[in-house]
Amino acid sequence: MIDAILQFWQQLQARPDFWGFITIPIVASVVTWLHVWMALKMVFYPISFWGFKLGNLPIGWQGIVPRKAGKISGILVDQSLSKIGSLDEFFREMRPDEMAEFISETLMENVEEFIDEVMADRNRTLWENLPNAIKRRVYQHVRKQIPSIMESLVTELTFNVENLVDMRQMVVSQMENDRALMVRMFLRVGQKEIDYIWHMSFWIGLFFGFVQMVIWLFVPWHWTIVFWAGLWGLLTNWIAIWMVFNPIEPKKVLGMTWHGAFMRRQEEVSEVFSHVSTRELFTIKQIMSEMMFGPKADKTRKVIKRHIGKMLDSPVVRTTIQMTMGWEEYAKLKDTIIDKSIHATMVPISDPDLNESRAAKVNELFLERMKKLTPMEFQNLLRPAFREDEWILVVLGGVTGALAGWIQLMLGFK
Repeated sequence: MIDAILQFWQQLQARPDFWGFITIPIVASVVTWLHVWMALKMVFYPISFWGFKLGNLPIGWQGIVPRKAGKISGILVDQSLSKIGSLDEFFREMRPDEMAEFISETLMENVEEFIDEVMADRNRTLWENLPNAIKRRVYQHVRKQIPSIMESLVTELTFNVENLVDMRQMVVSQMENDRALMVRMFLRVGQKEIDYIWHMSFWIGLFFGFVQMVIWLFVPWHWTIVFWAGLWGLLTNWIAIWMVFNPIEPKKVLGMTWHGAFMRRQEEVSEVFSHVSTRELFTIKQIMSEMMFGPKADKTRKVIKRHIGKMLDSPVVRTTIQMTMGWEEYAKLKDTIIDKSIHATMVPISDPDLNESRAAKVNELFLERMKKLTPMEFQNLLRPAFREDEWILVVLGGVTGALAGWIQLMLGFK
């Protein structure tokens, strides 16, 4: 047996293509490792389009995830997030009563400045010349009214959040406006799977390299070097991506358990995805911003106007304003106060501590629901990013593999 192996080795050494032949597996594994790395990078980068336009034809590249951010996030909401919970549930978990109290306390710290600013915008001279006693009565009345107004306002917004905010539109808009956020989310959730694909590609390439060596012994035609290298490039990219998500459920094959790398980490991924989602997507700041400035902002303004109107229609405030500004200015003042109230409210709503405390409350619900997703629903958290234009990555593997095969043919098989 040993003699036969030594004889075979001597025959190989005598071949004119000896060095090219024995390096086939090494070249295949290294090239596969590199082109899979390149393909994975191209899924996420560059975040902005890199290249130029030839007429209306773009010549260049933009990462698949940032380029299709809107479409991918829409799929994500439809197929997974909508099954985790509704915006109404998330908002209620944030304890709106506590938020109302926090907003009221913040607004009352600057109530005088707020009133002065609003009144000065309408008629600075008259307001500044108004007796201080009357001003103090207005300040005291507004300060007294703020807690009850904020409580009733936030309560109504809570019960109507589904009518005032489109969850799908909110997520899609956020992702399209901040494509780096989309990339950051996918990388935080799927970094281990991305590393898995990259590392596995080396061994897949090495295996195909040994297969190619055997084929070369029996079919030593030069064109096959390029052909097989291109084919292995196609297959390695496809197999590497397939192994992340498949099998969807554990399967026993030849005594071994096979399970997609992403799929078997459902509990760990759920914790990461819940943490990211409750601090990046479904924050109190994001929901309120969409409510105040989004497509349905007019509905929100009507709600705010009704509650603010109760304060303005009180005898103290109405009489003071009408005396200083007249009936027409009194009507216009409502719109001014609504605009300034919205912006004033967004200051405490943007408070990092408030957002973190609300996120922690929603995170528990989010995580519990995520762990209950079916394997197919769970797969759709990350799968859309690879499914979109996946064929490009597979073809890219074939092209770079064939190119590497041609270089290897030129250098090692002359």
